[in-house]
Amino acid sequence: MQHLHRTPLDQLFVIDIETVPCVDCHDSLDDMLRQLWEHKSESLRRQQGYTGRPQAAEPFPEHLSAASLFEQAGIYAEFGKVVCVSVGYFVVDKQEEIVRFRVKSYADHDEKQLLRDFAGLLANKPNFLLCAHNGKEFDFPYLGRRLLINGLPLPPQLDLAGKKPWEVPHHDTMELWKFGDRKSYTSLNLLAALFGIPTPKDDITGADVARVYWEDNDLPRIAHYCQKDIITTARILQKFRGEEPVRDEHIVYADATPVPMRRAV
Repeated sequence: MQHLHRTPLDQLFVIDIETVPCVDCHDSLDDMLRQLWEHKSESLRRQQGYTGRPQAAEPFPEHLSAASLFEQAGIYAEFGKVVCVSVGYFVVDKQEEIVRFRVKSYADHDEKQLLRDFAGLLANKPNFLLCAHNGKEFDFPYLGRRLLINGLPLPPQLDLAGKKPWEVPHHDTMELWKFGDRKSYTSLNLLAALFGIPTPKDDITGADVARVYWEDNDLPRIAHYCQKDIITTARILQKFRGEEPVRDEHIVYADATPVPMRRAV
């Protein structure tokens, strides 16, 4: 992967986002969004192989009702919102011959303020590229859409509208691992296990984030989970470059609270 070396390690932001449905439950949607979610639900049912349509007096199976399917709303920028963006960047100390990785999370119930702060970071570093796992299909477009919905300007790194995937200059560890195989999906957790990297999936999973946010109101827990993902993504990127992954003692947290990691077995 020689082209990875064309991007200096200290000119990359490694990012991950956590998203949830825009409201706590389907019943909280306004009338227009509820109707539009019902339309979206029809598409989701077809994706799950449900081609029938119940009679007027018959409800859909419970797991295919619009209310149940709304649990998935967080992955769609039109029906979800960003509650956390974690960012990490490498600092190369040539004198000490040490690579450090600095980690910061933007987590807020106020999505507009969160996105404004994150976009400000990117705008201040216009030459930095982004790196994420599945970033080209999820993180980057999701952030761009939510920025526009919130009436915020796009920073240079996210002004991607109209570009084809191969025209996006950022790095995507999942895309790199595909080696051109468009059918393949490889999770971050699986790559971590393959490369012997401490796994980030030892507390909650992506499926738990909406519950932890809306029911437990535990935004710090979500931020810690998100930080684990960027640390793992950074280490996988280093493995792809043929380098040793950053060590735990060389990770610097903006809030000075280390995130425990568990080695994959």
